[in-house]
Amino acid sequence: MRRLMPAGLAAIYAISPLFPSFIALTGVAFPGISIVPRPAALVVLGGCMFLAVYAIAMLRRYRLRGSQPLLLPLLAIFVAGLVAGFLGFDPRAGLLFTFVAGMGIVWHCSVMRFYRDEGAAPAIFWSYLVTGGVASLAAIAMLAARWPATQYALQHGRATGTFVLPGELAGYLIIFLPVAYVLACRSRGALRATAWAALAVGLSALALTYSRAGWMGFAAAAAFLIAARTRYGGRAAIATVVVGVVAVLLLFNAHHDPSEDYTRLSIWQAAGQIIDRFPLTGVGPFNFSRLYAAVRAPDADPTAFHAHSLYLTFFAEFGLVGVAAVIWTLWRFGAELRRRVRAAPEPAAALALGVTAGLVGVAVQGLIDTVSVVIFGMWIPTMGLALAAAGGDASDPAGEP
Repeated sequence: MRRLMPAGLAAIYAISPLFPSFIALTGVAFPGISIVPRPAALVVLGGCMFLAVYAIAMLRRYRLRGSQPLLLPLLAIFVAGLVAGFLGFDPRAGLLFTFVAGMGIVWHCSVMRFYRDEGAAPAIFWSYLVTGGVASLAAIAMLAARWPATQYALQHGRATGTFVLPGELAGYLIIFLPVAYVLACRSRGALRATAWAALAVGLSALALTYSRAGWMGFAAAAAFLIAARTRYGGRAAIATVVVGVVAVLLLFNAHHDPSEDYTRLSIWQAAGQIIDRFPLTGVGPFNFSRLYAAVRAPDADPTAFHAHSLYLTFFAEFGLVGVAAVIWTLWRFGAELRRRVRAAPEPAAALALGVTAGLVGVAVQGLIDTVSVVIFGMWIPTMGLALAAAGGDASDPAGEP
C-alpha cells in the first residue's frame, strides 16, 4: 500500500485547480460562477476524502516520532475553525471548507512523511507542473473564446478558468510559478522543458487575470526569491517590487469596474466593527457577509462576501483564538524552515526557498484580497512541501538521480 503513496500525492496536486468549485456545494453566496458541474465537484470531493482516508491509514502505519513539527499548531487552527463555526451565526456555512482544511493537514503530514520515498518527489512535481500548465492554458483559452459568456462578462474579461474568481487563479499561480522557475533552472531533461513551458503559460495567465493584488503578490514572491538566492539580491528585489507597483499603477482600472476602486475602505471599516463586537472566537467561517449587512455604513456597498483582506477576514471569522493559532503556526514554520535550509544541500535549499517564495507572495496578496483556494486548499500542504524539500537529501530538486 505504501508504494501507492507517490500516486496519491500526485493526485492531490493534480486536482487542486478544482478546489474552488467546492464553494458551489455550500449555501454561501459568491461573486462568480463555477464552470465545474455540481456532480463533478462532488466526485472531486469524494476523491479527496478517499485520498485523505488512505493517507491517514499510511500515517498510522508508518508514523515517525518528531517528523511533524507543525502538527500541533495546525490542529489548533482546525479546532479554532470548528469552535468559531459552531459558536457563529451559521455553523453550516463554513463546515465544508473547514473539513477541506482538515484534509489539508493530512496531506501536509503525508508530504512531510513520505516525500523521500522512491518516486514521491518526481511524482509531486510532474503532477504540479502538468496540471498547473493545463489549468493556465484552460484559463487563457476560455478567455480567448469568451466562454462561458456569463463568466467573461461578470469578470470584465479577466482570465479565471476553473477558479471561480480571477484572484483565485492569481493566488494559485503565485504559489505555482516560483516552484516552476526553480525546477526550470535546476532540473534536467523532460522535467526541465516542462517546467519552462509551465512557467511561460503560467506567467501569461497571471498577467491576464488583471489582479492587482495578484500582481503585487507575485512581485513580492519574486523579490523574496531574488533576495534569498542572488549575491546582490537586495537591490534586485527592490527593483522587482518597483516594477510590480508601476504595472499596477499603469493598468489600475484595466478590466475592472472603476466604481469598485474605493469600496474596500468601507468594507475594511465594517470588518473592524465586526471584530470589535466578536473579538474572541469571531462570527464563524464564511459568515462575514451575514454580519456585514448589519454593520456597514449607509453609503457602503450593500453586500460584501469577505473583508477584501485575508487578515481582516480571518480575524473577523475566527477571532483572537484563530489568530493566535495562525501566529503560532507561522512562527513554528519559520523556525523549522530556517533550521532545515541551513543544513540542506544547495538544490534542496533552492527548491525549499522557491516554495516558500509562493507563501510570501500570497501573504502580500492577502493584504487586500481574500483567496479561499489558498487559505483552505494550498497554504497548509505548501508549508509541508517547503519543509520536506528543505529536509530532502536528493541531489536533484525533483528527487531524480
